[in-house]
Amino acid sequence: MKKIGAVIILLVVAAVVVLMTVDFNRFGKDNVYVEVAEPTEVEEDRLDNGEIMERYRYQQTAFDEQGEAVEVEFTAGKELRRGAYLMLYVKNENEVTSYDEVEWEEITADAQTELEEAR
Repeated sequence: MKKIGAVIILLVVAAVVVLMTVDFNRFGKDNVYVEVAEPTEVEEDRLDNGEIMERYRYQQTAFDEQGEAVEVEFTAGKELRRGAYLMLYVKNENEVTSYDEVEWEEITADAQTELEEAR
C-alpha cells in the first residue's frame, strides 16, 4: 500500500510540474510569420488609479510555412519594433494566441519569399 501511495504522490507532483511549465497559448498551435508594420490602432484604457494602459492592435497579412496568406489580428502591450519578424501562434486558422520574435533565418523559405513580395 505504501508503494501505491508513493506512486500516486509522484504522479500528482509530475502532473503539477507539467501544468506549470506548459504554455497552452503555444502548445499545439500552427505557426504563421509576419513582418511587423505600423499599428493599425492604439487603444487606451484608464485604470481606477488613473494610470493609462495602451494596447497596440495590428491587422496584417501573415504567411504560413507553405507561403499561404492568412489575415491576422493581434495585440501587444507595447509598440512592436517595425521590421521585426514574428512567428505567430494561431488556432482556428487566424486566431493569434501568442507570438515570438524570430530571425529571418528561422522562417521557412516559402514564407520568406512571400514576405519579400509583400514589402
